[in-house]
Amino acid sequence: MFSDIIEDMTLHDSVKDRFAHVTDWVFDLDNTLYPRECNLFAQIDLLISTYMVDVTGLPYAQARALQKSYYRDHGTTLHGLMIHHAVDPDHFLRTVHAIDYSGVAAHPLLSEAIGRLPGRKFILTNGDVGHTESVLRQVGASDLFDGIFDIRSMKYKPKPLPEAYAEFFAAHGVDAKRAAMFDDLEKNLLVPHETGMVTVQVVATEDFEHDQVESWELGRTTGPHVHHVTDDLATFLKGVI
Repeated sequence: MFSDIIEDMTLHDSVKDRFAHVTDWVFDLDNTLYPRECNLFAQIDLLISTYMVDVTGLPYAQARALQKSYYRDHGTTLHGLMIHHAVDPDHFLRTVHAIDYSGVAAHPLLSEAIGRLPGRKFILTNGDVGHTESVLRQVGASDLFDGIFDIRSMKYKPKPLPEAYAEFFAAHGVDAKRAAMFDDLEKNLLVPHETGMVTVQVVATEDFEHDQVESWELGRTTGPHVHHVTDDLATFLKGVI
């Protein structure tokens, strides 16, 4: 089931009408193009915790708490580590993406729905290109996107920082007022809303719980920067086409 949060829109407007002007479709990757329930990002999360211990020398619990604070306050743990510990981003990315991708199932309905969207399709991710390509192969969506704009393309200044979106818009000639953004974190939809994009938060099912995931990571909002919310992206996109 999915629900729409409607801001400045009449109730009788169809979802399709609200996206009729969109020519560029921009998707986050992790926990957006695959369900959070498959726990792929949970693997990365644990590798980041080990990395934090190695870098900081803190006991595991303290290192993990610092990791989550960097993630919350700096957009990514990597950004926090670069600011406070001068880590090598390439070493970090190689280390934390050494994971098993087999848990990500093929999703032909999602791939079909993305493929039918009119206009260009992009990935805008705080991960890197290699990780993105591995996920897309599993989903069955490798040939659907016109570009992958990753953390290196952002010059390591991640979403939700305004610079990340500005770099992306400039690189691909995207008019934000004719674009839509899909992301699992509501904070990553603030700048898209402010720049005129249609925003969609892709969330886990309401009963999802995980001891590695903090409440803010699963937060749903009725704030004006989130125009729509769905826990079933494929079905949502079918309503847009």
